[in-house]
Amino acid sequence: MNRESKYCPKCGHSLTASNIENRKRLTCPECDWIDYKNPIPCVAALVRSQDNKILLVKRGVRPSKGSWCLPTGFIEIEENPETACLRELREETGLEGKMLELIGVYAQRTKIYRNILVIAYKVEAEGEPQAGSDTREAKFIPIKNLPHIPFTSHRQIIEDVVRKFKK
Repeated sequence: MNRESKYCPKCGHSLTASNIENRKRLTCPECDWIDYKNPIPCVAALVRSQDNKILLVKRGVRPSKGSWCLPTGFIEIEENPETACLRELREETGLEGKMLELIGVYAQRTKIYRNILVIAYKVEAEGEPQAGSDTREAKFIPIKNLPHIPFTSHRQIIEDVVRKFKK
């Protein structure tokens, strides 16, 4: 379903379709605002235990409610990616983390948000994870026994890190 805005969020004038930078974009003829459709930035934390397990959470919210994934979430407007990553880890697992390194940046297509830009970090955290505000369960799972993870970006993040472990 197409939920295009009809009115400018800055001045309230009706939007019109224009060809901007060789793309059809909605624009405001009154204040020149352009409706750029950009990916939504989010973060994912990959926490690996000493015994080669990966921390996963069972989602308590949509999309993919009830499925396993890395601790993940959207970056809030006042946050940088590293702060958002540690906040999401804490909210979803109760664990305090320490940033180790950037794993990479991944694109994820979704039905709800169209495109998400996933910034993945390797994070160190100790302790027993607990389900958080929007998760049903949080636990370390052996790499060889990971459940199905519906997000292609999360599967790629894990694959990239596991490949790096073996080197």
